[in-house]
Amino acid sequence: MPLKKRGPLQTVQRETDVIKRKVDALVQQAAQPDASDCTEAFERCKELKLAVEEITKTLKKLSKADEPAPVGNYDQCKRDEEKRLLSLNERLQSLALQLKPQDEIAGPSSSQTEQKSDEENSDEKDESSEDEDTEEEEAHDDYENDDDDADSDDEDTDIGQTATGQETVSYVALSAFTGEEEGDLSIQKGEVLKVISKNKDGWWLAQNSNGQKGLVPKTFLKMYLISQSSQKDSERENEDEEEESEEEQEESDIKSRKTSNWNTVRKAVTEIDATDVLSAMGAIPPGFRPSNLSRHLEEGTSYRASHFIQPKLSQSQLSFQDLHMDPDTGKVHGRPSRVSLTLTLWSCRMIPPPGVGLQVLSRHVRLCAFNGTQVLSNIHTVRATYNFKSQKTWSFSPRMTGMLPCLLDGDCFLRCDSESPDLGILFELGVTYIRNSTGERGDLSCGWAFLKLFDESGAPITLRTQELTIHGGTPFERDTDMDTTSTKRGYPTGVFQQMLLSRKIPKLVVKFKSVNSRTRVLLNLLPDTIVGSLSTVHLLATYRQILADALLLDRVTMCNADLICSSVLASFPDVLDQPDLMDAFRKSWTESESHLRRSDKRDINVLKQMFVSVYMGSVFPLLYSAEMPTPCWANEEVESQRARIIYSPSQKISVDTMLSSQCSHQAFDITQVTYDLISRAQH
Repeated sequence: MPLKKRGPLQTVQRETDVIKRKVDALVQQAAQPDASDCTEAFERCKELKLAVEEITKTLKKLSKADEPAPVGNYDQCKRDEEKRLLSLNERLQSLALQLKPQDEIAGPSSSQTEQKSDEENSDEKDESSEDEDTEEEEAHDDYENDDDDADSDDEDTDIGQTATGQETVSYVALSAFTGEEEGDLSIQKGEVLKVISKNKDGWWLAQNSNGQKGLVPKTFLKMYLISQSSQKDSERENEDEEEESEEEQEESDIKSRKTSNWNTVRKAVTEIDATDVLSAMGAIPPGFRPSNLSRHLEEGTSYRASHFIQPKLSQSQLSFQDLHMDPDTGKVHGRPSRVSLTLTLWSCRMIPPPGVGLQVLSRHVRLCAFNGTQVLSNIHTVRATYNFKSQKTWSFSPRMTGMLPCLLDGDCFLRCDSESPDLGILFELGVTYIRNSTGERGDLSCGWAFLKLFDESGAPITLRTQELTIHGGTPFERDTDMDTTSTKRGYPTGVFQQMLLSRKIPKLVVKFKSVNSRTRVLLNLLPDTIVGSLSTVHLLATYRQILADALLLDRVTMCNADLICSSVLASFPDVLDQPDLMDAFRKSWTESESHLRRSDKRDINVLKQMFVSVYMGSVFPLLYSAEMPTPCWANEEVESQRARIIYSPSQKISVDTMLSSQCSHQAFDITQVTYDLISRAQH
């Protein structure tokens, strides 16, 4: 029977085993030192250290494709082997200091020169190996950005500064951590640690002031910089006041560096991020981060539907890029976009809930067009429902009597005209929470998923049901597991065990559907880039027709930019950002449309007139009512108050009620009834 071919990873594992046995033997020999064997043991130590470095180089160059046969959990095995080699290298380094001949230690100038050259060589090797790792990671990762570069820069800084002995990057513990397994390092709050290596699984190898080493979760650490050279030189600042210009310049540089270092320390101690605090408390699972898309929505209207529904000006600023009139029919000319599709958010599985101390106000999914580096469209939000008995499962579009609110409707549409080859849809799972102890509100990202809409050849992907894996962290970080403990302890290698494990991986189920002809006609009337609820498409298309009439037909000349008197054009974009008012508009529209004849439902002029009358009689007075509370996201009390006013039978809008002294409105503003083309249009 022929021998089974050994894979490259298995070969490295065998070589590491051999090196480990030799190191163990050398350590035992060093425990009983002999003057005659000290020099020989030191040389053997250096040879073994070089061998470990060569094996580490070889290991970093390996990939899963090099294996002659499939290897279960290849990445985890490779990380474990890197940890073993790192541990061996540290043991050999400490052993070399113990066995180093006394004559080399006695000569300070020669020893410092040799040490410096050795450290420079090791730095060059580390930099070359890190460059190889960076190239290999860029070949496999879909998303890279400045955060990844910052991580690698931090690691380079750690190595370089430790080697020169001038500066040391240290970390302060945000909270106490008690080791649960063998190899963990227990730390106390405020303790200063030195990080030896940063593993991708979120567990860093650190060393405390007593020399003890072990693994610590990175969420418990905050970086700050202590400059040793600045501390030494600051003691000599007041000795000589009259020095040469070069020395004065050097002192000023040292002083400025010292100030910046202390500012970093002060920021790490006093300005701790809320997410870091919650992570240290164990209130949120690993992989949770502050929500990026929620932050974009809070910055203004740049990522809201009210901005993207507006016409986009051409490069000359004298015409419109995405709003044209068909001269034969007088209707808006339909414009196909590069991406025009519909999708249904179905469910989310195995989403870890926040821990104790946090009250969840909303579970939701935010989606937008994304090219790997920036958001290209407005951000659309769909709220999820869940069962208390199964809090790890989210669902959408619940069955209910009456009209389904668009905030709960999982049926969405997406249009985007970007030519980026990496164009896709970004899904961010999020929760809005409130801390029971402090009453502080916040938004967290529970993970994200990205679906690229075009393959490597540029062809669109097949529209079908997709099960997207939820990644922790942010789209700009390296892949972060939602549960770092499973990564730390290793995944099972059996096929059946992996099948069981796949059921525990967080997933988002999305159904992509081809657009029918009627919906496609309506979508082509919308802006080239926009995301929204599918139940509002017919209203958006009618609004675009009214907008085209006002901008392309009713203006005296195309160069005229005077204010346009139209309450519908001025206020409807604001209604788009308030889902409850859109639901009220849809309800009134459906009731009015049910009384139309079949021929009138296809007449665009009849629909435009009905749009204006229904909008002005139902939504417009509510939008500027003094009794209507200001919208507040995920505030149940405010949402209930607004619902009572919107759907109260006594709030039936008519001319009599609007002019009644019992009906109060906000102070009149000219912007409520005028449309400003210059400020509203997209530039």
